[in-house]
Amino acid sequence: MATHSHEHGSSHSHDHNPTNGNGTPHGHSHEILDGPGSYIHREMPIVEGRDFTDRAFTIGIGGPVGSGKTALMLELCLALRNEYNIAAVTNDIFTREDAEFLTKHGALAPERIVAIETGGCPHAAVREDISANLLALQGLHAKFQTDLLLIESGGDNLAANYSRELADFIIYVIDVAGGDKVPRKGGPGITGSDLLVINKCDLAAAVGADVDLMETEAKRMREGGPVVRAVIKNGVGVKETVDLILSAWKSTSGYSVSRKRWAAGAPRGSGEQPKVVRDTRFPRQ
Repeated sequence: MATHSHEHGSSHSHDHNPTNGNGTPHGHSHEILDGPGSYIHREMPIVEGRDFTDRAFTIGIGGPVGSGKTALMLELCLALRNEYNIAAVTNDIFTREDAEFLTKHGALAPERIVAIETGGCPHAAVREDISANLLALQGLHAKFQTDLLLIESGGDNLAANYSRELADFIIYVIDVAGGDKVPRKGGPGITGSDLLVINKCDLAAAVGADVDLMETEAKRMREGGPVVRAVIKNGVGVKETVDLILSAWKSTSGYSVSRKRWAAGAPRGSGEQPKVVRDTRFPRQ
C-alpha cells in the first residue's frame, strides 16, 4: 500500500496496483487523478520523433458505453473514404461487435477493419498497454499505405483517455442521457481530448437534459476547447468533426507524407468501397 500527499495537503494510502477483488493482480496500474484535468495543459500530440511513414495520423475515439462511438466511426469512414486512404481498428472487451457493425453497414472493405478483444479494462488497451492496438494500426498502414487511421476504444468512464503514443487526435463522445452533470464532472476524457462531442441532442427533452447548459459547462471545463453538438445517426455534427480532424492532420508532417505519395501517383481514396447500408428510420440532415 502506497502513502503519498496531494496538493490539498493531506496524506493517504491506497493501492497503486489493485487486485480483481479476490487477491489476484489486476494486470496493470492505474493513474491517480488529483483533479478534473485541463484542456490547456493536456497531454499534447507527439511531434518530435513521430514517424508517419510507420503509422499514419491516428484519430482515437473514446467515451462511455452507448454514447455513439461506433456510430461516429461509421460516419467518419463514410465521410473520409472516397478522398483519403483510411483503415480502422475497434476495441471490444470480449466480442467483435463494433467491427461487425462497421462491416455490416459498409463503412470500409472488411480487410480494412481490425477488431481487438481487450478483455478486462478497455482503457488499458489504449493507454497502459497499447501494444496490440499499435501493432494493428501499423499492420494496416503497412498493408494499405494509409493517410488516416481510426481507432475506437471500448466503452469506459470519464477517467479513460488515449495514450499520445497511440492517438494524434483524440475525440471523446458523451451523450445527453447522462444528464447535464456529465461535462462538469471533468476527467481526462472531458478535459484532455482534442474534441468533445455531445451526442444524441435530439433526445434531450425526453431525458430532461439541457443541451445549452451541457455545452456551456463543457466549454467552461475545457477552457474554450472545441465542443460539437451532434446527432450522429442523422449526420448532424459530422462535418464539423471532419473539419477539425483534417485541420489537425494538415498541421503535421503526416499530411506531407501523404502529399508526397499522391505526387508520386498513389491513388486517392480507400479502394473499392462496399455498399453503404443505413437505417432508414433515421433521416440524414
